[in-house]
Amino acid sequence: MDPTTRFTSRAEDYAAHRPAYGDDVIEFVLEGLGPRPRVADLGAGTGISSRLLAAHGAQVIAVEPNAAMRERAQPMPGVTFVDGTAESTTLTASSVDAATAFQAFHWFRVPEAVAEICRIVRPGGHGALVLNERDESDAVAAAFGDIVRRHALDDTERRRMESMDAFERLPGLAERRQFLNGQVLDRDGLLGRTRSASYLPRDGPRAAALEHEVGELFSRYATAGRLRLALVTWVVRVQLEST
Repeated sequence: MDPTTRFTSRAEDYAAHRPAYGDDVIEFVLEGLGPRPRVADLGAGTGISSRLLAAHGAQVIAVEPNAAMRERAQPMPGVTFVDGTAESTTLTASSVDAATAFQAFHWFRVPEAVAEICRIVRPGGHGALVLNERDESDAVAAAFGDIVRRHALDDTERRRMESMDAFERLPGLAERRQFLNGQVLDRDGLLGRTRSASYLPRDGPRAAALEHEVGELFSRYATAGRLRLALVTWVVRVQLEST
């Protein structure tokens, strides 16, 4: 499936039900870039990460090739969406202080994306990969993870984890950190979170079986109509070599 179109039918659920990122994550991503840094947010989707970067003072160019995702982005001062890809951003050379990829780098063609990041980021700027993953030391997240693995249509989860190693191919000093995160969801939110994943069935009997299992999980673990899905946020930050 083409990475640039696979979220078209899931854009609404993505915008409504995907988790955000903590202030500590955004501060780490922007650390050392100075006031009002210019940031290219690659594969920005519906702008979840772009809005957070802007709220912390960045001037963000949100690069997103999927029109349905861009259309569901909430406008925010400091964020400008452009129709481009990680491999061809439309940005000029050395025009940004940093390039970020939140929940997206595993969809990119790595050699071309790495070359484009090195082209658009000024010498000495940063690249940052950020991933929200389940914290399966928690019973709810582990049970949800078991359901996801039973119903997964491809190897997206493996590719996500391998993307951190691939990102470290950027030429520069790499640092990898982990931050605690979590998402509190009602039943509709957990089902919407499930539907937002492009590697899980959306229609037909397989999707019905998936949603039945997710509903049962919610009934088993929810308290007062809510449950908490424990997450960890991985960040790989690379200070790019100066030329």
